Amino acid sequence: MEIDEKSLKQIVEVKYLVEENSFRYRAIVRFFFTQYEKIKYWLYKEDIYEELHKHERFSFYTMEMCIQDLEALVRWGNIIPVQDTSKVHSIDEFKNKKFRYRLSEYSVEIERMIIRLENLFMEGASLEPTLLERLKTYISQFNSMSEKSTKEVSIWWDDLNNNFKRLNQNYQDYIRNFQSLKAEEMLKSNEFIIYKDKLTEYLRDFIKSLQDNAFIIERLLKEIHYETENQVIAKLIEHRKAIPQIEIEKVTDEQIRDNISGIWENVKEWFLGSKGTISESEKLLEITNEIIRKITRYAVQLAENSRVMVNRKEEYKKIMELFTKCKDIHEAHKLSAHIFGIENSRHIKGDIVRETESINSSIYNETPIYINIKPRVRNFRESVARTSIKDNTEKKKEVLEAYLKKIEEEKELINKHIIDEKLDFKNLPELETTTRKILLRWLGKALSNVSKITKTEDGRVVEILNPNEVERCRVQAKDGAFEMPAYVLKISG
Repeated sequence: MEIDEKSLKQIVEVKYLVEENSFRYRAIVRFFFTQYEKIKYWLYKEDIYEELHKHERFSFYTMEMCIQDLEALVRWGNIIPVQDTSKVHSIDEFKNKKFRYRLSEYSVEIERMIIRLENLFMEGASLEPTLLERLKTYISQFNSMSEKSTKEVSIWWDDLNNNFKRLNQNYQDYIRNFQSLKAEEMLKSNEFIIYKDKLTEYLRDFIKSLQDNAFIIERLLKEIHYETENQVIAKLIEHRKAIPQIEIEKVTDEQIRDNISGIWENVKEWFLGSKGTISESEKLLEITNEIIRKITRYAVQLAENSRVMVNRKEEYKKIMELFTKCKDIHEAHKLSAHIFGIENSRHIKGDIVRETESINSSIYNETPIYINIKPRVRNFRESVARTSIKDNTEKKKEVLEAYLKKIEEEKELINKHIIDEKLDFKNLPELETTTRKILLRWLGKALSNVSKITKTEDGRVVEILNPNEVERCRVQAKDGAFEMPAYVLKISG
């Protein structure tokens, strides 16, 4: 594959399909195309406006809108304007620039493609055995084409190419229909049984034709010599070059050869395969056989379901007879419970320890078990006994007094070691356990603060005067000794 600037550039001619007012642009281009098909190439803006205004969808349409839309289509290259000077009688009329328009070649091909897309699912796909037979006939004539004229070779090549395209496209569309969700649902419906046999027979006829003709085509392709291929391709190139072309860029011999050789290689690969892979004809054979197996499988399931329904119908009739023979409603209730089970029965599961594991023991012989069942309601709450709120004022007062007393005692213990609002750890005597805990707690809080300052429970401010002290000291307490930096605390407040 060759990649050049021509194959990579943007195609602005398709802009009218996706722009904001695309429905207006598409209507104008489609009107141009329908007139083009009728060999009427040139249109005036009045023709377009009158045609669109006939439709209810364009009741709002004005001549100003029409002119704007035509200018946009001219800008994108969809239509080509030519100034009409045939009926000009004055300079003012010439200045008004009355144009007539025609559809560009790009737009003609784009509209043809869109029409094919719109009718894509309207054309019924099929598996035609005659296509394989015609392909076999054309390929069998390959060797003789080297002696025919270029015109005869071109006609033969077009017929072969068209039949191959139809075979390829038709089988892909047909298989795609069977692989859709809609087809799966259809195969499971009872209506499918009616034409199951016709469908299976149709597929088997195609398989038989594919097996017979594909084998012969493979043999014919293998018998074609390389020199003969080159001679036939050379004749096709010669005929293609002899066709006069207008307004089309010159196509080189190499490009024509690549196109023809590529098509011929695809035909060979379709039947012979390439590089160790199976051919497309073998794949088609496998897929078609799988479709037949699927059809048969679904048909068997539907038939079995139908038989089950018939048997169940007879059972219901018998049950109805039994109910009609009941003496009264009570006997009918008993029969209903026996056939259908208890209405609105509850199944309780749990880790229950039975008195016996005997399979012959009835539940009526066992001691009943009582289980508390809670309703399955989201906002259910168990009832709670109401209790009065106790008055804890005295208890709170006692706790507060004890807390304040404890703080006061701690304050007195610390004050013994404070001299001129300073506490030096290296000069401390043996400490009580409580005093040691208080001092280390204050020290820890101050060290964790960036400012090395903290506040105590009794409102005093503690500051470390020498946070970077390297000298170390030993502090002795009643519960043991420890070593630490010789910090000095300033305690104020």
